[in-house]
Amino acid sequence: MSADVRKADVQALATTLEEAVRERRAVPKLTDGADLDVAAAYAVQREVIERRTRRGERLAGVKMGFTSRAKMVQMGVDDVIWGLLTDAMHAESSVDVSGLIHPRVEPEIVYLIGREVRSVAEVESCVAGVAVGYEILDSRYRDFKFTLPDVIADNASAARFGFGAWHPPRDLSNAGLLLEIDGRPVQTGSSAAILGDPVRSLRAAARLALGAGIRLEPGWVVLAGAATAAVPLPAGAHVRVTGSGLGGVEVTT
Repeated sequence: MSADVRKADVQALATTLEEAVRERRAVPKLTDGADLDVAAAYAVQREVIERRTRRGERLAGVKMGFTSRAKMVQMGVDDVIWGLLTDAMHAESSVDVSGLIHPRVEPEIVYLIGREVRSVAEVESCVAGVAVGYEILDSRYRDFKFTLPDVIADNASAARFGFGAWHPPRDLSNAGLLLEIDGRPVQTGSSAAILGDPVRSLRAAARLALGAGIRLEPGWVVLAGAATAAVPLPAGAHVRVTGSGLGGVEVTT
């Protein structure tokens, strides 16, 4: 690790983010007071997740971020970022957004892992199913503003996720997606917005996870990334995401 990484107080920064979640309180960017680079940011992310698993949560998959070329340019990066999902983040039919700071929702393409992924080359053959889904984001930072290391440390803004019925693996390079809130269309897009084809995001998930010493396991999911911009998610709302040939998924808040 670099000297800059060693300077980062990983434990203290992880505690700051944990307390923000627990107290539902937005905090200043970590980089306002810490010399945080990308390597240190991932160390903070891993510490937060390991604390969750020590409390009994189980790893459930991977979420990808910055899968839009426009977002990469905006953030000044040339690669995607990733975060880890736990079973406690998986939503069924409802989500209590009152426990979140400033939730936003976006439509997703979701992959189901059917067998352990040992290499990037085999990840596509390890997919057991595909589905339409959603992710609820909730940056722990004030005004939803952050730098690249900040958002990585904050587990790529992961909060909750859900998905519809599984379908056999198929070409999803240009699947239409529709996000509705209370019956009103609020975002439409194509899976092509996810790195040109969401399977590229799947490969990146395998690459980054394996590089961190994590193998995608059977039963895990990969959220390939958003096909549209995220929109604010109010309480008392009904959300529906539909995908061409993939059916839909619904959640209430």
